Amino acid sequence: MSIWEAVAIFVAGTAAGTINTIVGSGTLITFPVLLATGLPPVTATVSNALGLIPGSISGAIAYRAELAGQRRRILRLGLAALVGGLGGAMLLTLLPPTAFETIVPVLVTLALVLVVLQPRISAAVQRRRERRGTGAPRSDGGPLLLTTLLAASVYGGYFTAAQGIVYLSLMGILIDDSLQRINAAKNVLAAIVNSVAALFFLFVAHFDWTAVLLIAVGSAIGGQIGARIGLRLSPVVLRTFIVLVGTAAVVQLVLR
Repeated sequence: MSIWEAVAIFVAGTAAGTINTIVGSGTLITFPVLLATGLPPVTATVSNALGLIPGSISGAIAYRAELAGQRRRILRLGLAALVGGLGGAMLLTLLPPTAFETIVPVLVTLALVLVVLQPRISAAVQRRRERRGTGAPRSDGGPLLLTTLLAASVYGGYFTAAQGIVYLSLMGILIDDSLQRINAAKNVLAAIVNSVAALFFLFVAHFDWTAVLLIAVGSAIGGQIGARIGLRLSPVVLRTFIVLVGTAAVVQLVLR
């Protein structure tokens, strides 16, 4: 690996850590850079997953004030994230890369539509609850969120790209809370998925330690930068940023 390739990976890791903390899809920055350095796709995926762990943890810590009162929610959803992330990591070692590539753009597009429509859908769901006399939504999203988040975590353990966008869309609709607090929960769940997948990869997959370390340092720095930016964004601006990033992710996934 040349010095310029190392610099490119570090910069990509910083950018990925920043964007992952705000919304997600940082893998769409690091993954192509790793491929450009000559790493095979699976090795690049594994190295990327390992390297992004510090960024996920860094972002979650920076959002700690927004996590107040979410312990029960995080514990419940975190278990689903852990199981799903491990399942996705196992699938990466068993299935051909094309298995998920076809459905990923469709999944991300659907998530973006849900992000855009989330205020209207949430309002409609709340009005329906009021008419039926069922009261406020469950603080943890209920069985539907647990099931859908488990599926999203399987995908996250497999590839991770746009995983955060999917989380935000699901929790934004099924949980009655601010987008910033939901984003804080998303960062913790992403950290869980990345960590359990990486632990699995340490024992069964090949990875490049140099790439891992470069992304790790960069993403840790980026996590702090992303939190500083993300916490200052209004819900409308944050939602717009999510859609813009997600759209770019879909285009890249389709053209890749």
